[in-house]
Amino acid sequence: MKPTLPALLLLLFALPGLAAEINYPLDAPAPDGRRPGGTLTQDQPAPPLAADENKDIRRERNYPEQPPTIPHTIAGYRIDTNSNKCLSCHSRANSARVQAPMISITHYMDRDGQPLAAVAPRRYFCVQCHVPQKDVKPLVGNTFEDIDTILQHDAAAGTSTGKP
Repeated sequence: MKPTLPALLLLLFALPGLAAEINYPLDAPAPDGRRPGGTLTQDQPAPPLAADENKDIRRERNYPEQPPTIPHTIAGYRIDTNSNKCLSCHSRANSARVQAPMISITHYMDRDGQPLAAVAPRRYFCVQCHVPQKDVKPLVGNTFEDIDTILQHDAAAGTSTGKP
C-alpha cells in the first residue's frame, strides 16, 4: 500500500474532530451584506420585489452589442413555446402600427446568417437577453465606464490607451 493512502484516511477521519474544536457557533450573526440581519441558522422572509420601471424611455447602451433593456413592465406577458406577447408589438408586422421599436433584423436570421420569414427559434425567448429594470439602490458599487468616457478622459489628459 502506498504511504499516501493511510495519511489520507487518517486525515479523513481526523477532520470532523478538528472541525468540532473550532467552536464556531451556528447562531453567529450573519454578515450584513445582501441579506442583512438575523443569524446563519434563521430563515428570514425574502424582501419584497421592487416594481418594474415603466417609463417607456429607451436607455442608453453601455457597450456595443448590448441588448436593449425593456423599458416597461412585462408582468403577465406569456413567453413560451406556443406564444410570445412581445411580438404583438415588436414584430416586423406590428411595430409601425403600435409605434414600438421593431426587433433587430438579426432576430430573423439563423445561426448561419440566412434570413428567415419568422423570428429565429434561438431568438424567440426575449428575456434570455432583454430584461426589465427595477428602480432600486444597487447592491454593490459600480465604477464601470463606457469606452467613450474613457477616451474623453484620455483626450483631456493628453494620453492614449491604444497600443503602438
